[in-house]
Amino acid sequence: MIQPTRLVVFDCDGTLIDSQHMIVAAMAHAFEAHGLEALPRTKVLSIVGLSLDEALFALIPHEEAPKRRSITEGYKDAFYHLRDKPELAEPLFPGTREAIELAAARPDTLLGIATGKSQKGLRHMLEMHGLVHHFVTLQTADDAPSKPHPAMLQQAMREAGVDAANTVLIGDTTYDIEMAVAARAHPLGVDWGYHSTDDLKRAGAPRVLASFNDLAPALDALWPQPEFQP
Repeated sequence: MIQPTRLVVFDCDGTLIDSQHMIVAAMAHAFEAHGLEALPRTKVLSIVGLSLDEALFALIPHEEAPKRRSITEGYKDAFYHLRDKPELAEPLFPGTREAIELAAARPDTLLGIATGKSQKGLRHMLEMHGLVHHFVTLQTADDAPSKPHPAMLQQAMREAGVDAANTVLIGDTTYDIEMAVAARAHPLGVDWGYHSTDDLKRAGAPRVLASFNDLAPALDALWPQPEFQP
């Protein structure tokens, strides 16, 4: 019997890469350049996963839209110029490379990413870590409404030619989980990112991974591998 193709879609920030220091620093630069006091770290990290426009609205809804747009551009500019600072590096989380390579090696599996980052920022990160060739679809805030709207994941499924029943979304925020639920895909949370395990479960994640070592067993639980028939 021919096995259906599976699609494993990862979030990026907080799931694959530890970008918290860069995000907080770039946001602080953008706020200070506009005469605003930098927000607490936990507040900034709470909106990771949203597109920048949605994130700024969540952080400073009282500011006028033109000022929020200007801060958004200031954030992008700061992010670009801060990349060379070693203390703001964006490393892979432990086990990320191995998990991606193992998932990509499954003969029935395709990989994708759905992220609030821009295409430019995502490709830079993937190329820096030598991972871009593993992914057949890259969905970003440039291409669709912000999470938790399901459009990003729906576009990933269309590009890969895989239906929702055979798609899993792996992410660290409630926005990821809610997106997967809305798209009728399988959500998996991770506990090393920016939202709590309890919040992920309340959003609809039936399972939250404690490390990337748990990914293969979680995928096998969703989609049991056929037994070998001699």
